[in-house]
Amino acid sequence: MSWIKKNALWCALGGAVVMAIVIWGTWQGVHYTSTTEFCLSCHSMRTPGEEYKTSVHFRNASGVRAECKDCHIPPGVFPTLIRKTEALNDLYHTVISPSIDTPEKFNAKRAELAQREWARMSANNSAACKSCHSYEAMDHGKQSANAAAQMTAAAAKDSNCIDCHKGIAHHKPDMSSGFRERYKQLQQQGEKRSTATMLFLLSEKTLTATAGAPAGKALLFPATQVKVLQKEGSNVQLEVTGWRESKGRGRVITQYMGKRVFSAVLDASLMEAVKVLQTQTDPASHQEWQQVSVTAWTSAQGLIDSITPVWEYSDQMLQSTCSACHSTPPATRYTANGWIAGLKAMSTYYRLNPVEERTLLKYLQTHASDVSEPNK
Repeated sequence: MSWIKKNALWCALGGAVVMAIVIWGTWQGVHYTSTTEFCLSCHSMRTPGEEYKTSVHFRNASGVRAECKDCHIPPGVFPTLIRKTEALNDLYHTVISPSIDTPEKFNAKRAELAQREWARMSANNSAACKSCHSYEAMDHGKQSANAAAQMTAAAAKDSNCIDCHKGIAHHKPDMSSGFRERYKQLQQQGEKRSTATMLFLLSEKTLTATAGAPAGKALLFPATQVKVLQKEGSNVQLEVTGWRESKGRGRVITQYMGKRVFSAVLDASLMEAVKVLQTQTDPASHQEWQQVSVTAWTSAQGLIDSITPVWEYSDQMLQSTCSACHSTPPATRYTANGWIAGLKAMSTYYRLNPVEERTLLKYLQTHASDVSEPNK
């Protein structure tokens, strides 16, 4: 019996040693495969690795470096093991079926990869970020006035870091392909002649006093509603109705009284065609405004019979443009006039051409907090 007990003891001791070795080896493996050197040793990580080495997380004034694991592996034993298990999929796409092994392939999947990482960080409320950056440890007195205001509000809500801080270590993806493809589809729709009387603009269009006249400086703005009066070949005569301030030159036509939601800008050749329909005083500014209509000619292309597709395209543009840096703000965040400064403040962070920017601004303004009935 003593021999049996002794063997059992040795077996238990041996099993414990083997288990300890397995646990130690496993953890060492987890630790080693979490190092930046291991991550960047993969051929497929060459592009993101080069971007990371030019970022503030790699080299900065304080000399504190954020390694790959500090951002991509959440803190804690179980979250780490779960993330490592998920990474088996990355191993498959690296070794067995390479999908990002060239810069071209990586850039083609950049948006998909970025959105996947953003979603993962959002799911745990940016736990990896907050393992280094603590709201409680921030000294707002050492931040800029704007940063202090933003971080104070974020701390009060325990905001998700990734909502506002995207593109810190790697280049942000171009999210424009979706909405630009949608715009091409709308252009094709706008090439078909509609029999409707009330139409909406897809883009900017020049206005002239007579059909086929050389274009001047008069413009119709995107998403403006017009009434078709007559057609002549490839041109149409339109009537635009809106508001203008009684004082001044009266060349700017807006969609609403007292709000800078632009519908058209006229030149001297069209001023005689303006008809004053009524005069009112804006209760907010106490300024006098005139409701006016003006007739002008333009090309028949780029007009559709519903504003809904334009708003859907604009919302897709908003989602794509804003989500590259932070969560998408609701259109009701600002007033119609407030959105002019609000969008301009972000103009250095997005890549929209002037017409796209004006379309997005029109969408935000017509759905702003002080506009109850946008065009439909």
